[in-house]
Amino acid sequence: MLERELELAIKAAKLAGESILEVYQNDFSVNYKKDESPVTEADVRANQIILEVLKTAFPKDAFLSEEVIDDSSRFEKERCWIIDPLDGTKEFIKKNGEFSVSIGLMEKGKIILGVIYIPVRKRSYYAVEGGGAYRMEGDSEPIKLQVSKRIKPFNLLVSRSHPSKKTLALQAYLGESILSVAEMGSAIKGCLIAEGLFDVYYNFGYSMKWDTCAMECIVHEAGGIMRKLNGEPIDYSEVNLQNNGFFIVNNEANIVDLKAAGIVL
Repeated sequence: MLERELELAIKAAKLAGESILEVYQNDFSVNYKKDESPVTEADVRANQIILEVLKTAFPKDAFLSEEVIDDSSRFEKERCWIIDPLDGTKEFIKKNGEFSVSIGLMEKGKIILGVIYIPVRKRSYYAVEGGGAYRMEGDSEPIKLQVSKRIKPFNLLVSRSHPSKKTLALQAYLGESILSVAEMGSAIKGCLIAEGLFDVYYNFGYSMKWDTCAMECIVHEAGGIMRKLNGEPIDYSEVNLQNNGFFIVNNEANIVDLKAAGIVL
């Protein structure tokens, strides 16, 4: 099931990744959108490549991408590809390697496929609903992923480019419940939790549906939990494209009581 969709999503992500690296390895200019988020030639080129591959193969599907104006076709069709052609543009600009290509597929409001590709490592993470989550180095045999069984103390991830006072308050509240803390950019955070290297991540800031879609599928299929800060599922079929925070944990026991932590949503 979804073998063709998965094959072509991985192909599109890798082709986009190659194009991104061509820009990354040279000098490039940075422009800014109306919301002051950065965009580069790599974002635009990767978007064109992904849409060309997927629209050719699945012309009846809707497409929602960070680099294309939302035409609302996602409300009229059963399936919608949700794409971030270059997730972590700030990390791309800093040239720290912590950026990725993110492609998700939604059907009737439910995320059924997710692919995340890390160009600098030539590493793919992917999942299909009911089929488990996997990591693949280049074209090697995939390795099945499983979240860790750690329950306090746990390994905490925080955003590298989006620090917040709430994150600092969370760390202060957790105290000795934290085994280690690491900074990371883009959807790579969700992948690291999916493969059991880290256990908890709380996002209190600005993110969009294309930032979380593919990552959520991978996290869930690896046995993890990803929800809005109020504990409800993220709704990918709603009109609002913005997420007002979310969390990822390996286990229900590691969900933080934000009210007890003094964190107001």
